[in-house]
Amino acid sequence: MQSILSLSQVSKTYGSGHKALDHVDLDIRRGEIFALLGPNGAGKTTLISIICGIVTPSTGTILVDGHDAIRSPREARSRIGLVPQELSVDMFETVMATVRFSRGLFGRAPNQAVLDQVLKDLSLWDKRNAKIMELSGGMKRRVLIAKALAHEPDILFLDEPTAGVDVSLRRDMWQMIGKLRERGVTIILTTHYIEEAEEMADRVGVINKGQLLLVEEKAALMKKLGKREMDLSLVEPLDAVPAGLEEWHLSLADEGHRLRYTFDAQAERTGIPSLLRKLSDMGIAFKDLDTSKSSLEDIFVDLVEQRNASAQGAAA
Repeated sequence: MQSILSLSQVSKTYGSGHKALDHVDLDIRRGEIFALLGPNGAGKTTLISIICGIVTPSTGTILVDGHDAIRSPREARSRIGLVPQELSVDMFETVMATVRFSRGLFGRAPNQAVLDQVLKDLSLWDKRNAKIMELSGGMKRRVLIAKALAHEPDILFLDEPTAGVDVSLRRDMWQMIGKLRERGVTIILTTHYIEEAEEMADRVGVINKGQLLLVEEKAALMKKLGKREMDLSLVEPLDAVPAGLEEWHLSLADEGHRLRYTFDAQAERTGIPSLLRKLSDMGIAFKDLDTSKSSLEDIFVDLVEQRNASAQGAAA
């Protein structure tokens, strides 16, 4: 599939010596929803700011729909819509005036029909003549999205779009993202809410300490790295995991009523048959057995912990 955004060896080191990004290579496919996951300070916002021309990279090249974002920033930026984390609007302006001004900033010809539709899609139509200062926090967040869509961008960046918003707005935004994708808009989402990536994304990138750890199809990532958990509902609760079960690395849950085993579903041997035989030999009875897949959050945490452990080992 054709790339609409291509990054090669993009780095950013600030004057203080802090390296915010470390030689990032990334290709975003036209029309996909891409989720970039990472903890605070991982480099997500720095990466977006560089692509949008807000921050200058120390090294690397960026192509936005074939346009060099460093040599031709205006051409590149005109194809991008950005919904930032922070509220950045004139509180005394009306909603309609705000989105109209944003469209004009990108040199787009006036088109009231487009602006009207954007406000309707975001449930802002009834507030079109209200001043920004009169809106609730959730409505202000919708205005940020309307501003980003006013010039009809091909690429939409959503930087932590639902942080601090209510469940209703989050659900509305998921629906809006689906509609935009149907229209061919490429969407790049950074988030702390793992369920957003799990719900919406085609591919997932994991970034930590300025390094892009991996980029994978979401389904392939979960299949390759996902673990499963087996919960045994015990007939009699246990105070502790009995001696003799150490090789399975079991844990107790539900005040000792559940015995939990985490295993690699892709491994040649899961260890389940031998565990069940051992429990029978020890007289530990269970009344129910349940298995579940690990979530994208579990995978993300594992990846970051593995990389941190590798870095500590190399330093030692």
